[in-house]
Amino acid sequence: MRNRLPSLSLSSYGASWSVNRRIAIVTGAVAVLLALAGIVAVVIGSGNGRQPAGTAAPAPAGSSPSSAEEAVPKPSSGSGSVPKPPQIADPVAYAKAAAQMLWSYDTRATSRDQQLAGMRAWMTTETKYADWASVADQVPDPVLWSRMADQDQHATAHIAEGHYPSAFKQALADDSSAITEAYIYVVTVNGTQQIAWKKGGSGAEERAVTLAVQCRPNHDCTLAALAPSVTQ
Repeated sequence: MRNRLPSLSLSSYGASWSVNRRIAIVTGAVAVLLALAGIVAVVIGSGNGRQPAGTAAPAPAGSSPSSAEEAVPKPSSGSGSVPKPPQIADPVAYAKAAAQMLWSYDTRATSRDQQLAGMRAWMTTETKYADWASVADQVPDPVLWSRMADQDQHATAHIAEGHYPSAFKQALADDSSAITEAYIYVVTVNGTQQIAWKKGGSGAEERAVTLAVQCRPNHDCTLAALAPSVTQ
């Protein structure tokens, strides 16, 4: 693989930022979902700080992560190359589509605000269960995004598979009625991200991410959160 520029890894960029806050939010959502402490510990990685596969290169010195409290860009900014959320009622299929969206970007045609606005459209509108910070924090700060844009950096993704982690399936088997509170499903997705930039630069990395997807009966699925570690 050729030497790489600092890249946008929407699967893991900023995974260590505000970890305590993210764990609290994800724990709360999954606790409501399952009411089982065991699955919560597994989904949040039991506090082991493990990063998803394919961790992004660190941002240059002096740059800072996007704030968890960053305002959502106005819809008028558009969404650039970010695809619209599909109308899918299957949790695994939606999670795979969401992962592909997260791992794909094009700084040639999309501003940072457009990237955020496009990603926000995939989120559940039920604020009780939405952890927008876990998704927004995947986008680099404005300085790094600008440097990436200077190099025409863009990426596409290939999704290999998606599945319910074994602990999640076991929790549902133990108490199938627990899901009816929030209808949030935990899905792990694996795939590959292809990155390219000026003068023929390119590279590929394996990716993995665990997502919390809300799929209420007779409604399309939406994204609730990204877990701070990958659960198999």
